[in-house]
Amino acid sequence: MGFDELGLSEQLLSSVADAGYSKPTPIQQQAIPAVFMGGDILGCAQTGTGKTASFTLPMIDILSAGRAKARMPRSLILCPTRELAAQVSDNFETYGKNNALSMALLIGGVTMTSQLQALDKGVDVLIATPGRLLDHFERGKILLNDVKILVIDEADRMLDMGFIPDVDRIVSLLPKNRQTLFFSATLDNSIRKIAKRFLANPKEISVAPPSSVADTVVQKLIHTEQKNKRQMLREFLANEEVSNAVIFCNRKRDIGILYRSLLKHGFNAAELHGDLPQSSRTSTLNKFKSGDIQLLIASDVAARGLDIADLSHVVNFDVPSNAEDYVHRIGRTGRAGKKGNAFTFVTSEDQKYIEAITALIKKPIETLKDYNKQNTPQAIIDKKGRTSLRRAKTRNAKSDVAEKSPSPENNRFGERVPPPVPTNEPTIGMGDHVPAFLLRR
Repeated sequence: MGFDELGLSEQLLSSVADAGYSKPTPIQQQAIPAVFMGGDILGCAQTGTGKTASFTLPMIDILSAGRAKARMPRSLILCPTRELAAQVSDNFETYGKNNALSMALLIGGVTMTSQLQALDKGVDVLIATPGRLLDHFERGKILLNDVKILVIDEADRMLDMGFIPDVDRIVSLLPKNRQTLFFSATLDNSIRKIAKRFLANPKEISVAPPSSVADTVVQKLIHTEQKNKRQMLREFLANEEVSNAVIFCNRKRDIGILYRSLLKHGFNAAELHGDLPQSSRTSTLNKFKSGDIQLLIASDVAARGLDIADLSHVVNFDVPSNAEDYVHRIGRTGRAGKKGNAFTFVTSEDQKYIEAITALIKKPIETLKDYNKQNTPQAIIDKKGRTSLRRAKTRNAKSDVAEKSPSPENNRFGERVPPPVPTNEPTIGMGDHVPAFLLRR
């Protein structure tokens, strides 16, 4: 089946072809015709399956007929994170280039001035995070009673981040007569309960088992000790053919530590987490996508919404405590049918989390055995300023032992000390000379 069989307009088909896509994914094959039918949709698909395009493409054609009024958007897409909202915005720019639709992106971390200017002109598509949208509404800068299509994207992430009360309030401000598209990577009982509040007789579309991992992703475990993780990571980056990688840490503090460690050893790396200014986060992502940055050390803020066409590796430097976060993390690679690699560093304390992950994805993860722990990577910078990685030369083990073994020329710490210089001078101090103050009565 091709895109031309899904009822899309000629302008939209031209944009899709220019983007390099010829065949729709399974979620797109089912969701696009269903959106055109006008009913509510409850969609479930694993990350990396083209879920975003499954609602952006039909929305562009539907909204092409009509005109937006000032401060009254005609459609609303709610996203849990700034990165995901920006990714959806990129989709609309890519696919809507041949359609005269206006769009606004409302996210935190940036000035409201440009956002207000866009709202004043009227927008057909409004993409927003819940918090920033409510900020504008409470200031009286936006009206939501003309929204015809509502999209709630990554609903399970909304639940995890505690945004459902904000979503409840936003939905209460929308007209009852609307079309609602509800998408989630998982459909457990809690998500279904939330969906029931927002949807009316929805058509359910599920193209993959909940919380499944794409078959194109090769998963492996690397067992190590906590104190050796950074060195082991450097060895891994030297031994593996890593074109680019997202390296996930659980805590923001650890991101900074690992980032500075990799820079110290000459790696081309950058950090990404929620405490950084939005301008810095956007700039870092753009450099990573363009290839100027090879390694991105990130928190789970990048686990969703980060769409890199050719991401060779995902590395879990820390095992996530939430098994579903593992699925979303490794879903950054192996997207759109391409091959990907996911490696996870595991300590003895992580075993319970690995058991939860394998139970969720319903298959074991291979352990990478006999991993080379002898060679330490070094970063080599050529004359053009490009960084490459290679293993350091392994020193002779016997010479290492001999060098560190105590000897007449070494002190008790194994440090080499110079031999004493022979002299005929008398010893000064408590030898032949007694200080005068000790002789006083």
